Amino acid sequence: MCWLIRKSIVFLCLSCLGIVFAHAQISGHVLDESGKGIADVVVSIGANMVQTDERGYYMLDNGTGGQFVQISVPKGYLVKREQTLPLFFHRITDESKKYDFHLTANKKGDAKHVFFVQTDVQAASEEDYDLYKKHIVSDMDRLRQQYGNTDLFGVDLGDIVGDNPSLYPYYLKMMSGLPMPFFRAIGNHDMAYWGRSHETSERHFHNHFGPTTYSFNKGNVHYVVLNNNFFIGREYFYMGYIDERTFQWLEKDLSYVPKGNRVFVMLHIPTSMETESKPFSYNYSNVGGQTVNSSALYNLLKDFDTHIFSGHTHVNHNVVRSSNLVEHNTAAASGAWWQAAICTDGTPRGYAVYEVDENNVEWYYKSAGHDRSHQLRVYYDRDANEVIANVWNYDSQWKVEWFQNGVRQGEMEQFEGIDPLAKELLSDKSKLKYDWISPSLTRHLFRIKEVSDVSKLEVRVTDRFGNEYREKIQ
Repeated sequence: MCWLIRKSIVFLCLSCLGIVFAHAQISGHVLDESGKGIADVVVSIGANMVQTDERGYYMLDNGTGGQFVQISVPKGYLVKREQTLPLFFHRITDESKKYDFHLTANKKGDAKHVFFVQTDVQAASEEDYDLYKKHIVSDMDRLRQQYGNTDLFGVDLGDIVGDNPSLYPYYLKMMSGLPMPFFRAIGNHDMAYWGRSHETSERHFHNHFGPTTYSFNKGNVHYVVLNNNFFIGREYFYMGYIDERTFQWLEKDLSYVPKGNRVFVMLHIPTSMETESKPFSYNYSNVGGQTVNSSALYNLLKDFDTHIFSGHTHVNHNVVRSSNLVEHNTAAASGAWWQAAICTDGTPRGYAVYEVDENNVEWYYKSAGHDRSHQLRVYYDRDANEVIANVWNYDSQWKVEWFQNGVRQGEMEQFEGIDPLAKELLSDKSKLKYDWISPSLTRHLFRIKEVSDVSKLEVRVTDRFGNEYREKIQ
C-alpha cells in the first residue's frame, strides 16, 4: 500500500514538472472568421468528446492515442477545404498539442440545402476515372448549377478505388473542378487488405481523406459517417460489421443531438436489404452484403428520425423499415464496373439527390446523361407477351399504373426478375472485361401479362412526393 502511495506521488510530481505520460492533453479553439470563439461545438478524439466553452476553447485527453482531433461542424458554418476535401480534422503529431479550427459563416444558410450521394466509383485505372469525370462529374457540375444559391455538398459512400489506393490522387484530380465539399465514407475496396488485423485496414484512407468516423450538421439534420467494413485478417475477406470502438463514438456523438431530431447515417455496406430482420446465418455472401450487427445500430437510432444511406451492392433499393427508419441503397456511379452504362439491376449509372428544406426532405435518383424525369424504362417482351417496367427508385409509397389510349387500366404487377437490358448487355462474358459480372435479380420490376395492343400503351409512375413520370415502350 505504501509503495502505491509513493508511486502516485512520483507521478503527480512529474506531471507538475511538465513531464507528460501517455495521457497527453490536446487543446485549442474553434473560431469564426473574425477570431471570435464559437461555443458548444463538439470536438473529439475517438470517443473522447467535449463541447467548446463560451470562448470556443476545448481540452481533450488523448489517452487512447488517437490519430485525429476533429469537430462536428456546427450548423450555419463551413470549414476550409482543399478542392473537394473538407478540413474538419487535424492529424495529431508529436510536435504539437494545440489545434485550432477556423470556420466561416455559411452565407447561403443551410436550413435549406441539397446533397448528392454517389457510391462505388470503383475505378481500377486512370482510364476508368476519365469515364467517371466524363459521365458523372460533368453531370453533377451541370446539375449543381440548377440549384443556384442553395447550399450544396456531396457524399461519397465508398469503394472509391478498386483495391488500388495509389489511384486516390487521380480520383481527387477528376473531382477538383466541382466547387463543393464532398464528405467520404470508406468502402471495402478502399481498405488495406494486407495487414494482420482490422485496425490497420484504414491507413491508406486516413492518409488521403482523414477520419473514417465523424459527423457534421446542416440545418436541422445531424449527419453521421461510419465505417462498417470489417477486415477479418485474410486477404480480401471482410464483413459488414460495426465494432465497439465505433459504437462508443456514435453513442457519445448522438448524446449531443436532441431526441426526435433527424439523423442521416452514411456508410458503405447496407445495414439490411429487407424490411424486417431475418434469422442470421453465416456465409461469406451474407456477411459481405449486410451489416451483421445492424440491430444494435437501430437501437441507438430508435429515438431519431433516421435515414440510412449505403452503397456496395451496385443496385438501387429502398428499404422502408418503419415511419422513422428508411434505408437508401444507392446504385453504382460506375454502373457495371465501367463495362456498361447500367448497373446489374438495370438502374442507369448515376447518383442520388436529396433536397432538405427545414424539416422536409425529398429525393430522386439522377441518371447520368438524362434529365431528372428519367425514372423508369419500359420494355415489350414479345415471346412472353408482357410489358415490363423497371422503376429503379421505387418504394412502397409509389404507384405504378398503366394506361391504354389515355384510359387507366389499373396497377401493374410487381415481381422479382432480371431487367431485359441488363440481360442483353451483361450476359455475354466475351464482351466484358470481368467475367464475374452478371445481371442480378431485382424487385423493382412491374409487368402486364397478355397485352393485346401495345401501340398506345403508357406506363405512369407516381413517386411518394406526388411527382408523375410517364414512359411508352421503347
